[in-house]
Amino acid sequence: MISGKAILAAATALAGLWLGSTAQAQDTLRPDQSEFRALYKELVETDSSVTTGSCTLLADKVERHLRAAGYGDADITRFAVPDHPTEGGLVVVLPGTLKSLKAILLLGHIDVVVAKREDWTRDPYTLIEEGGYFYGRGTSDMKAMDAIWIDLMSRLKRDGTHLKRTLKLALTCGEETSTAFNGAQWLSEHRPDLIAAEFALNEGGGGRTDGHGKVLAETLHVGEKTPVNYRIEATNAGGHSSIPIRDNAIYELADALIKLRAFEFPVQMTDTTRAFFAKAGAARGDELGKAMMTIASTPQDSAAFKTAEAVVSADRAYHAILRTTCVATLIDGGHANNALPQRAGANVNCRIFPGVSGEAVRAALESAIADPRMTVKRTDLRGPDAVPPPLDPRIVGPAERLVAKYYPGVPLVPAMSAGATDGVFLEAIGIPSYGPPGLYSNPDGNGVHGLNERAIVKAVYTGRDFLNELVRDYASH
Repeated sequence: MISGKAILAAATALAGLWLGSTAQAQDTLRPDQSEFRALYKELVETDSSVTTGSCTLLADKVERHLRAAGYGDADITRFAVPDHPTEGGLVVVLPGTLKSLKAILLLGHIDVVVAKREDWTRDPYTLIEEGGYFYGRGTSDMKAMDAIWIDLMSRLKRDGTHLKRTLKLALTCGEETSTAFNGAQWLSEHRPDLIAAEFALNEGGGGRTDGHGKVLAETLHVGEKTPVNYRIEATNAGGHSSIPIRDNAIYELADALIKLRAFEFPVQMTDTTRAFFAKAGAARGDELGKAMMTIASTPQDSAAFKTAEAVVSADRAYHAILRTTCVATLIDGGHANNALPQRAGANVNCRIFPGVSGEAVRAALESAIADPRMTVKRTDLRGPDAVPPPLDPRIVGPAERLVAKYYPGVPLVPAMSAGATDGVFLEAIGIPSYGPPGLYSNPDGNGVHGLNERAIVKAVYTGRDFLNELVRDYASH
């Protein structure tokens, strides 16, 4: 039997090895990387969740960094609204040398999904470097990119670098919840002049590894779905539970949900998704890859397309970018243990393919349920319908060149996100929003929005160098 002292000694030795390796890794950083890491650490260790933290507090800290770099009152704009005092943000502007060229907007949300310490293996609001990962809430979504943007803007100012295009950085709150003050929406509606730009660089892009460190592809985020929630509801006169009848609101809701589970929206393609399946499929070299290339190159009404689509749709991520999807996420019903339910309802969260209206999806859900006793109503309006930006060669070209430089042999793949970003608010006022490549993550999502969120250490430092060079390239033409 192993003694308690032996176990303690072994654990102490292992902790020493880990701490030593972490310290050694930090000692090998360049001075600029060490400074960046300290900034990244400060961002992660400031709780900016809407539930328990403060975006405004984090914006205060960022402002101090920017002022230390040389930005003044004329360069920095703070914004918030009285009823959401902890959800403020900021915009900082670095003027370019050619007024004839439109600005580039760097967008980053600084809010995070709340994290509970009791559920996490490590303190979610302490940046911990362990086993080649940075652990902490926001390490991936999206404080690594926030830190890269802040660091870049600070260095350009401090070094006296003059780029041809004006650079603007908008750090906003409210992206992670529909109940908060959304800074990107507010800026687009109330201060479009402040963020006016030819295009924006935002979250959503980046690479994907094989799960063992090898980067398989880098993606350029070009367009996204529109998230919409609907409530389906059954109502009934109810009555005493001792005299049950088949006409029961809960049973009706259950029947409706079973029908929705079986319902599938039709396949749709855009130039971006077609390019994605063609390039990503070619990079795979397996049966799934062949099927991906087939759906990118054959007519949708062909037998070859239908056979290939069944193979591709078996992958849940690829299934989601081929069509509108809807899924039940919340359910409620009844009012007493001894009473027949008078009401039963469910929230259905849909991610709507670009070009499809919210009303068309509501009607499709209603038709699929096919029960006049049920109602289907849209319950929220997060923002405007997504407008896919163009596959602009001026955006794609520089990104392809840098992917070839930093990730030789790895393809750059245009991709449409099945998720949602604040880019929709920019696109609604004529600012195309792209998620650049550079960073990368594992197929499991690295714990984003979940437990033990993490970012690959190598990806963060490489992504920083990549994005610094990419922005400088864009801003020089």
